[in-house]
Amino acid sequence: MTRTPWHTLHERVLFKQTESGAGGLSAREAADRLARGGPNELARGRQKTWLMIFAAQFGDFMIWVLIAAAVVSALLGEYVDAGIIALVVVMNGVLGTVQESRAEQALAALRKLAAPEARALRGGHPVKVPVRELVVGDVLLLEAGDSVPADVRLLESASLRVEESALTGESVPVEKVSGALDDPACPLGDRINMAFMGTSVSYGRGTGLVVATGMDTEVGAIAGQLAAAEKELTPLQKKLGQISNTLSVGVLGVAVCIFVLGLLGGAGGVFEMFLTAVSLAVAAIPEGLVAVVTIVLAMGMSRMASRGAIIRRLPAVETLGSTQIICSDKTGTLTQNRMTVQEARGPDEALLHDAMAHCNDAALDAGGRTLGDPTETALLDHLLARGLRTPEALRARTRLGEVPFDAGRKLSSVAVRAPDGGVRLFVKGAPDVLTARCVSEHRLQGSAARFDAARRLAVERAAEEMGARALRVLAFAYRDCGASALADLASFESELTFCGLVGMIDPARPEARDAIAVCRRAGILPVMITGDHRVTAVAIARDLGILPPDGTGRRAVTGADLDALDDDAFDRAIEEIGVYARVAPEHKSRIVAAWQRRGKVVAMTGDGVNDAPALRGADIGVGMGVAGTDVAKGASDMVLTDDNFATIVTAVGEGRRIFDNIHKTVRFLLSSNAGEVLAVLTATLARWALLRPVHILWINLVTDTFPALALGVEPAEPDVMDRPPRDGKEPFFTGRVWLRMVLVGLVEAALACSAYLLGRKGELGTTMAFLTLSLSQLFAAVGFQSERFSLFQIKPRRHPMLWISFLGSAALQVVVVLLPPLRTLFALAPLSPANWLAVAALCFVMLGFIELQKWISRLRRESN
Repeated sequence: MTRTPWHTLHERVLFKQTESGAGGLSAREAADRLARGGPNELARGRQKTWLMIFAAQFGDFMIWVLIAAAVVSALLGEYVDAGIIALVVVMNGVLGTVQESRAEQALAALRKLAAPEARALRGGHPVKVPVRELVVGDVLLLEAGDSVPADVRLLESASLRVEESALTGESVPVEKVSGALDDPACPLGDRINMAFMGTSVSYGRGTGLVVATGMDTEVGAIAGQLAAAEKELTPLQKKLGQISNTLSVGVLGVAVCIFVLGLLGGAGGVFEMFLTAVSLAVAAIPEGLVAVVTIVLAMGMSRMASRGAIIRRLPAVETLGSTQIICSDKTGTLTQNRMTVQEARGPDEALLHDAMAHCNDAALDAGGRTLGDPTETALLDHLLARGLRTPEALRARTRLGEVPFDAGRKLSSVAVRAPDGGVRLFVKGAPDVLTARCVSEHRLQGSAARFDAARRLAVERAAEEMGARALRVLAFAYRDCGASALADLASFESELTFCGLVGMIDPARPEARDAIAVCRRAGILPVMITGDHRVTAVAIARDLGILPPDGTGRRAVTGADLDALDDDAFDRAIEEIGVYARVAPEHKSRIVAAWQRRGKVVAMTGDGVNDAPALRGADIGVGMGVAGTDVAKGASDMVLTDDNFATIVTAVGEGRRIFDNIHKTVRFLLSSNAGEVLAVLTATLARWALLRPVHILWINLVTDTFPALALGVEPAEPDVMDRPPRDGKEPFFTGRVWLRMVLVGLVEAALACSAYLLGRKGELGTTMAFLTLSLSQLFAAVGFQSERFSLFQIKPRRHPMLWISFLGSAALQVVVVLLPPLRTLFALAPLSPANWLAVAALCFVMLGFIELQKWISRLRRESN
């Protein structure tokens, strides 16, 4: 397909070819083009339908062996066995389809939540548009930090530079222009009036016309380079996949042994023993471990998203639970990002309030909210909150003239009409600068007093005292003058009358204080990083609990202090540092690397373009969803929708909960599988007709699936944030945990064999063994709902899904025995009340054994 050389076309031709204009498209035209051309996204490959997912459930070799066994059973006249096997196979397929579909839906919902937006002109007005809804002809507004969402021909460039290394390999940002180029065949890297999808703006701003979207872009033309990203496996999934493969080989070996031993020992005929071995292999091979983990992770990600943390990469969920260090920006994350007046003092408060209201560029919107510079909105918020001014009065403000703030003067001035009809010039600025220009101060009842050196010194000391409390201090003054002053207001910024001082601060988020206390309990070290002054940073850090209030313990350093340390010295000092002030973004990467050299798992927040390297280098990069740039969000593993430190801590707790639940689920599945294998192996060696193949398959279907999924969505344990982080180097299962699982399996097998003997073997014994093995697994699931707390310490109402799965699965097992048609179908015998009591007693032994294990573990932890 021939591509249009957009870089060679002049603006008039561009608009003609795209049927657009400088004001962009109308909303209706954009919607029509979206309907015709499709969304602006790269193809992810063919989306799976329900039928495709269902068919995939039958891709396992053992399932086809089971299907073949059902066919052979039917040919031999064993229609009941054939029917039950077929039912179990189909139900397994249906359950697998439902589980995988839920995981896909959860991930799709997360993609929608994380969908980026672009700023475009629609009908001549700037609006935010989801990137996937951009169309050819849209006019985009680009600025530093934005990702370029489509191929764009630039119309305007103001010092615009674009990072194109991902597309062209160019290592430094490319400076862009807006004029047409001459060479139609020039390579991508030389098309300096174009910006391409997948690149990012590193500096400046510009506007551009969208000329290609989706697969028609230059990135879209590169075949399938992003296809693998959707199928990323986490380290835990890979580890469990290896465990699953190893155990599968072991189970197949045991199944072969059972087949051979059964034949040699006369436990059954060739077909019966073959069917028993295959059924056991299908039931006990843990091929679903990775799938269960995927479902638990996906559901956990959905839960995190609903609580303000959007996970962009699946491995981040695992890493969160191991986080040991959280390095957080101060402004907006630990603080409210809203300057607030803490103190206003002056000899005449009414006059000070006038100065605060008039010498102010902030405005009010239709809803009464203040808009403008944070310092100036803080002044108006203070007046409104205390009823000192009404919204109507602030909207009615008029000015006769102004002198904007200047860094050299450190002052700004506004002229208004004075009460006597003349001109009153209100001035605000830095206290040391302003007081030097004051000659008097206004007292109550309109009297004036000299502003001598002693008084000036007292005011400056008051300002210093407020500054020591991390307040940003402004001084206010005024001067009455004639109308001639309007010609040169700056020359009248002298011989002023002092009005007062105002101190303000961006206050700490109340929830951040609690979150930091939670970090302390959870063994997580919070670190503050800010470009603000050391005094302000230390005050906020002490208020939050990052630094101790008495000045002992961890300390604060500046970026300059950090530059003076080599890596070895920094590594030695890093645990003593709790606050980094006046730092640049590049310091963040150094801080992350230093902690990682000490073997720590580090989370780092960031919102700017220059934060991207640190976000990528951290174990968990945390982007800001509100204040963050597209580049920062794109480099992050997790994006906060509220830019709140407390949300990071909540996400860490959620990560721990997810890992705990995966651990419980896998322990339960492997313990149950071990119980089934050991029970059948024991029966084969003893020449007992303990269970028929259909019994094994039914137990696997009913007692494995539902409780495992319920354990995966369990609420967090009460102490989830009262224990240190999990060591990322520790194996998923320690030797002690493997031993505990084997012991649970041994007890399950022993209980099933005991039930068989209590039933005096035969059909009654098989029925009791069938019920005992299945129900004891359900009782084990109840015990597994907490790995640390006794069942008697747990409130059932906090665990509805587990109890629903327990009661539902138990009901299915009991119904099979109670209903005569089903009892006959499964070749079971009716039970007397005494038999039922015996089965119940054996199941409670299982629960008691798990409680005993937990009690021993608690004793061991307490002794350590």
